[in-house]
Parts: sequence; C-alpha cells; structure tokens
Amino acid sequence: MYWSSKMTRQRSVPCVIARGGTSKGIYIKANHLPTDSSQRDKTILAIFGSPDIRQIDGLGGADPLTSKLAIIGPPSRPDADVDYTFGQVGYKAPVIDYSGNCGNISSGVGPFAIDEGLVRAVEPITVVRIHNTNTGKLIVAEVPVKDGLAEVYGDCVIDGVPGTGAKIMLDFADTKGSATGKLLPSGQVREILETEAGKFEVSMVDCANAMVFVKARDLGLKGTEGPKEFDGDKALLDKLEAIRGAAAVAMGLSASPQEALAKNPAFPMLAVVSPPSDYYSYSTGAVIKADSVSFVARNMFMQVLHKTYAGTGSVCTGVAASIPGTVVAEVRSMRSDWGDLVNIGHPCGILGVEATVIDQQVKRAAFPRTARRIMEGRVLVRV
Repeated sequence: MYWSSKMTRQRSVPCVIARGGTSKGIYIKANHLPTDSSQRDKTILAIFGSPDIRQIDGLGGADPLTSKLAIIGPPSRPDADVDYTFGQVGYKAPVIDYSGNCGNISSGVGPFAIDEGLVRAVEPITVVRIHNTNTGKLIVAEVPVKDGLAEVYGDCVIDGVPGTGAKIMLDFADTKGSATGKLLPSGQVREILETEAGKFEVSMVDCANAMVFVKARDLGLKGTEGPKEFDGDKALLDKLEAIRGAAAVAMGLSASPQEALAKNPAFPMLAVVSPPSDYYSYSTGAVIKADSVSFVARNMFMQVLHKTYAGTGSVCTGVAASIPGTVVAEVRSMRSDWGDLVNIGHPCGILGVEATVIDQQVKRAAFPRTARRIMEGRVLVRV
C-alpha cells in the first residue's frame, strides 16, 4: 500500500522507527515502497531528508548510525522466514549503499517480523531465519517473545545503549564470503597493501561483511583513541580511507578507490586493532581494563569512527581473530576461561562475539543484541 494524503497532498508511507543494537533505523515493508528501483530510492531519500547534513526535512538522525534502513518482505527462498534488505542512507550525498549489511539493524528485523505478523510468534523464543538480500546469506535470530509480541524487557546490557533489554542472539555463521564469495578474499591471511598513502600490512576478511584490518602502531596510533582524536584528524581520516579504498579494489568490490568512496562509502569496513590496554569509555568515562578485552579495536564507518562497533563488523572481527596469522589474531590475548569468546574493546565498552573457526570453516559467529520499537506510524514525503 502506497498512497497520498488528501490533507497534505504528500505521499504517506507506513513505517517503524526502531533501535537495533547501537544503531537506529527506519523499518518499512517492501510493499509499502514503489516497485521501480529509482522511484523507491527517491522515496527513501525523501523519508530520511537526504541529502542534507542535518536531515532536517526527514526522519534521519544526521549521523551514520541513525541513517539506516531496513526493507522487509516475504521470503524469496524456502529456508527463510523473511527477506531483509539493508540500506545505508547517505546524508552528505544522495546515495543509498546496498552493498553490505548492518548487524545492529539486523537485530531489529526479527522483532519487526513478529510484531507485524510476518512470522508466527512462539513463546518463549521465536527463531526467525532472515534472508539478507544484500549478501544472499542467512542470519538466524533467536527472539524472546511474550504475549505474542517481541519482548523488550530483559537484563541484557549492550555497551553504548542505556539500560537493559531482552537478549536477541544473532548467528551469522552462514555469512562467510558475503561480498566476495571467500572468507579470505585474496587467499592470504595478511599481505602488504599499496595505497595512495603508502604501504600497509593488512588482513582482509569477509564474513557478515567484508573488512580490512590494520594495526594501530602502523598508523602511529596507540589504538585507544576515541572519536575526537580520529574524527578531528583529517590526515588520519584520509589515510584510513585510502586503505579502505585500496582494499575495496583488491577485493574486487570497486574499480578504483574513488569509486569506492562515491558509490560504496560504507563497505568494505575498516578496523584499527591493537593489543589489550586500559582506556576510558567514550560514553560513560568508566575504565575499560586491559584484562577484560581480547584486544582493542576501532571501527571506521562512513569515513568517521563508529562510536561503538558495527554488528556485522564485530562478527567479521571475531572471525578474523580466530584465523591464525591475521593481524587481528596477532594482537589477540587468549584466555582459556573465555574459550571461543572474543571480547572486542570498542570506544564505549566491550562487545563479545562467539566465534568458532576450524580450518577456515565458520562454525559459529554469534553475538547478543537488544532492540526496541520506538515509533510506529506514517511518514509524509514529497516525491
């Protein structure tokens, strides 16, 4: 259903605004958007108020973590319950990046599908098999349910999100080679990447989303720096984008670094990793102790530092840390009592990923999230 409001002569589109993990997005059923792709994207940009760095004329939050879209519809493959398409909506340019997925926004898909009646609610846990159309991969979500709806109350804590919520487990084990078809796009666990900013030793891994990893010390960083230090250093941002752009070309995802920035600014992602170290949480000021993390990581997203850590990025990082020889495995501190748990130290705290990789076969790649429906209604757009 896609109709015009007689009162305002604008088009009215049913939607939900929901927090998924440490991101916030707009969730829309596929049949509520135009079928023509160009008209669909025009409508989506209007919904978000893009392009505009304030997104003042739309629902976007003028931040990469709040300018996200989930389109959800009936499954197109027999082993899935729903189809889900992720879009990273630009606010500086009229672009929607569909080349990858967002793990945080993925955590809201199961609850949305249950609450909208797309999936039958089963208490206490409803398993929702999500076909992510961006990657062609399957995500399995375990969603707590109460009284026929997705539960929002619980004791699960997500660093970077106030309060607690019901724990949603997301398993991305099926997402190996999501963008390139291979866990190791180049076939190497690490290599020297030539970029416009020089040569850097990196590891390129593709699970949930493609990523490139570089050590903090090779960039002249401690690795514990926060958003102010990263985002306030234009030379550093340019160097990191040069690495990301060169990796995009090396992975076969873009024809040039310039195309990677113009057409695929979100994916592949880049992470800067370093050994465990004490640092202060960007959000609370609390001390994150070195012995509580496997390593410290900083995730670049849309050319700025992610204020926490991307969901799919955490999956790929956990898997990369479990592959011997990668730059992530090099900085990882192993603890026998943690088993396969990888505790990623991000700017606001810690994100734990259960990662089991045997002979480069991903057996499990799961992490907990919480999600909450914030608003439901109709958005009016001029298109």
